[in-house]
Amino acid sequence: MPKHIVSIERYERPFESVRKAVLNCGGLDRMPPGARVFIKPNIVFWTKACAFPKWGVITTSRVIEDVVLLLKEHGIEDITIGEGIVSGGANNQETAAHAFKTLGYETLRLRYGVKLINVMERPFQKVDLGAGIILKFNKDILNSDFIVNIPAMKSHNQTVVSLSLKNLKGAIDISSRKICHSPDPDKDLHFHIARLADQMPPMLTLIDGIFSLERGPAFDGRMRRSNLLIASADFLAADLVGSKVLGHEPATVSHLVWAAKNRCRPLDLSDVEVVGERIEDVASFHGHDFEYSNSETGEMPMPLAKQGIKGLYYRKYDHTMCTYCSALNGLTLTAIRYAWKGEPFEQVEVLTGKIMKPSPGMKSTILVGRCMHRLNKDHPHIKNLLVVKGCPPDPQELIKTLLAAGIEVDPTLFEQIDALPGFFMSRYQDKPEFDEAFFRIN
Repeated sequence: MPKHIVSIERYERPFESVRKAVLNCGGLDRMPPGARVFIKPNIVFWTKACAFPKWGVITTSRVIEDVVLLLKEHGIEDITIGEGIVSGGANNQETAAHAFKTLGYETLRLRYGVKLINVMERPFQKVDLGAGIILKFNKDILNSDFIVNIPAMKSHNQTVVSLSLKNLKGAIDISSRKICHSPDPDKDLHFHIARLADQMPPMLTLIDGIFSLERGPAFDGRMRRSNLLIASADFLAADLVGSKVLGHEPATVSHLVWAAKNRCRPLDLSDVEVVGERIEDVASFHGHDFEYSNSETGEMPMPLAKQGIKGLYYRKYDHTMCTYCSALNGLTLTAIRYAWKGEPFEQVEVLTGKIMKPSPGMKSTILVGRCMHRLNKDHPHIKNLLVVKGCPPDPQELIKTLLAAGIEVDPTLFEQIDALPGFFMSRYQDKPEFDEAFFRIN
C-alpha cells in the first residue's frame, strides 16, 4: 500500500516555503479543477479592545495569503475563508468582522476576490457522525469541493495537541461545541474530535508552525518561533507527525488514538512517509498541562499555591469545561490572586465543567455555570450554595458569588475583561522574532 506523505519544511521565504511544503506532499492532487475551496484558519480568540499575543495562537496571515496565491496559481477562483471565532458572546458579529479586517482578510477579498464568512452568521446542517453523535456543521464547508485546513501548531491543555482535527471544531455551532465537551466518560471530548473530519470533502492540511504555542490554546501560553510548516493530503498523517514534532507520542493523544482506530490505521507512523526535514531534527517538547497543588490547605493551580493562598479549593479543569467557561476561568484565578491579602479564605470550593462533585467540609461551594448548577444544586455536602448563573456564566454574577464567599475581588478586573489579553504582550516586547507583521497583509 502506498504511504501517506507528510512534508516538513522550514519556513524561509514568503510563498515559496508554503508552495514547497504543499507540492512536496501532493497536497493539491485531490483538488478538482475549478473547485470551490474553503480555507479554514485557526482564530481561536479575538478582542477589539487591544493588541494581544497572537504567535502560535492564530494562523498567520502570511500563510493564509500564500495559500490563496497557490490556489490562484492552480486556477482556483472560488475561494472562501471561514471561521467561527470565540468572542464576547455567541451572537457577537462585530468581533469577527474586526478580526477579519485586522488580519488583512479584507485586503485578500479586495485583491483576489476571496469571500469571507463568519461561520456563526451562516446556516448549519445536522451531520450524523455515527456512534450516536449528531453535530451541526457550517454548510459552506460541507458544500465545498476542497478544504485547506490551516491550524496553528500548538499543544492544548485539554486535548494535549491542537492540530487539524481540533481546528475543525471551529466549523460547528455553539450547541455542538458544548456537546463535544460531554460528561460521558466513554464518549468524551476526544471521542467527538476524532470524528469531526469524517464527512468533510477532500482536504489539504497545512500546519502553520512559523510560531508554535506551549500550554495553549490561548494567549496565556508560552509562545515560540519555530519556523516550521507541516503539510499532507491526509489529515490524520499530518496530525500524527505534528504531535511528534510537538514532543507528544500519538498514543498519548486520545483523539488521535480514536481517529486511527476508526480508520484502521496504525499510530506508529508505519504507513506515513515524511519528506523534507526529519521529525527528530525539528521536534521540540511543548508541555500541555498546568501543574496543580493538592494539600490540606487547598487545591489550586501551583502559582496560587506558591503565593501562599490557603483555604481555597479550586479544582483542576477537566475535558467537560466548554470554551466560554474556559475563557472566564483564567480571569477568575487572576482576580483571586489579586484578592489575596495574606489571610486564609474560609474553605471555599469552586467547581467547573459538567462532572465535578462537591467535597465535604467546605464552608461555601461555588457552582460555575448552568451545568454545575443543574448537577449539584441539591447536593448534601453543600453548606452554603453560591451559583454563577448563565451559559456562558455572567461575569457580574461571578463577582457577586466570590464576594459572598469572602473573596474580595476587584470588580474592575472583570470590567476590563476584553483588555486583559493585552497585558501578556509585555512578555514579548523587544524580541524581534515575535513580529506582528506576520498577522498583516500589505
